[in-house]
Amino acid sequence: MSKPPVLLVHGIWDSAARIDCLRAGLAARGVDRARAFDLVPNDGRASIERLAAQLDAAVESTLAGAPCGAVDVVGFSMGALVTRFYIQRGRGRARVRRFVSISGPHRGTLNAMWLPHEGVQQMRPGSPLLRDLAADPDPWGPVEVHVLYTPFDVMIVPARSSELPGARTTRAVPVALHRWMLSDRRVLDSVAELLER
Repeated sequence: MSKPPVLLVHGIWDSAARIDCLRAGLAARGVDRARAFDLVPNDGRASIERLAAQLDAAVESTLAGAPCGAVDVVGFSMGALVTRFYIQRGRGRARVRRFVSISGPHRGTLNAMWLPHEGVQQMRPGSPLLRDLAADPDPWGPVEVHVLYTPFDVMIVPARSSELPGARTTRAVPVALHRWMLSDRRVLDSVAELLER
């Protein structure tokens, strides 16, 4: 049986090109079916809902040429929250097999207090969007969820905001910087192992 394609969802101020180290790191570990796409705009002006619609379109486009009926999604930072929204409020429960969240602001980040953009406001602790998602009694359905984060994160503050209730596994990896989660050997090893199970 063929393994599902993998979509990589980047974070704020990122692009598909800027997270190519994640794709390349996974390819070096045998996961050669991963691809990224661009969220537009990428600067927090767009709502999480609007970005999740772009993820939905990317999933549908990917599945149109795939022999299987599901994808795996790896979301980094804001991209992890976009993926979470897609699973909980979009078609994700029926389309996603595994969701690997890397350093996502699932319970908000204090850094989101500094910018007025709509998407950034939604990443503030206690935002209406985050409260709504947290209120789900069964947020994941059949989707297998895994979380990786660094306890030293200064982008996601506090760092444990990256944890997700109901995740099958949660791993804190002592990586010095938020962005280095995309290229750290331990993180790449873990993500590849989760995708290849």
